[in-house]
Amino acid sequence: MTFLSALHMTGGYGGADIIQDCSITVEKGEIAVVVGPNGAGKSTAMRAVFGMLDLREGSVVLDGRDITLMAPQQRVAIGMGFVPQNRNIFVTLTVQENLEMGAYIRNDDISETMEQVFALFPILRERRDQPAGELSGGQRQQVAVGRALMTKPKLLMLDEPTAGVSPIVMDDLFDKILEIAKTGIAILMVEQNARQALEIADHGFVLVQGRNRFSDTGQALLADPEVRRSFLGG
Repeated sequence: MTFLSALHMTGGYGGADIIQDCSITVEKGEIAVVVGPNGAGKSTAMRAVFGMLDLREGSVVLDGRDITLMAPQQRVAIGMGFVPQNRNIFVTLTVQENLEMGAYIRNDDISETMEQVFALFPILRERRDQPAGELSGGQRQQVAVGRALMTKPKLLMLDEPTAGVSPIVMDDLFDKILEIAKTGIAILMVEQNARQALEIADHGFVLVQGRNRFSDTGQALLADPEVRRSFLGG
């Protein structure tokens, strides 16, 4: 049974369908990457999976449970973590307060999870008492991902996690994403840096005008001449 199965999703805003018959799947411990040109509907597909977009057709099933009609906050409670591209931290709160905010749905001891986040992102331990708004772009992304991890998600969704960061920071973030996947968490990522993202992906989905154009393993997509020519710059 596929862990996340978002199939034949059709929907949009104001009566216009942005995604059409779009399907995305990911297994536990694997990384699925959604790539495509600007305006392809990548982030819209991500929002649909998280329940931020009402679907006219299609379904979203997580770990065998149909969650198509669930609100986003309900999806968080059953194991979805979502890191949006913009405004994904509380800039006036400290790093530690941001992480604590991520655990708002929990009633248990969060110290072990906090320690796991600090082990994954050591700079956050160093800056734990610093306002998050004073951090660099890459460090802010670490706070955003760490805060999502505080919910102990089974599925972590990342919308353009490397947007606006340097190539060195991008490589480091991708390394951390690989580490997270090795713990058994399923990762679904929308990414503009298609080539680099497909290099770490178990599976890739290329969207064009809201529809699946190609779906295969990351390595197979990197090796596909048409994908390379049309979406990866040759």
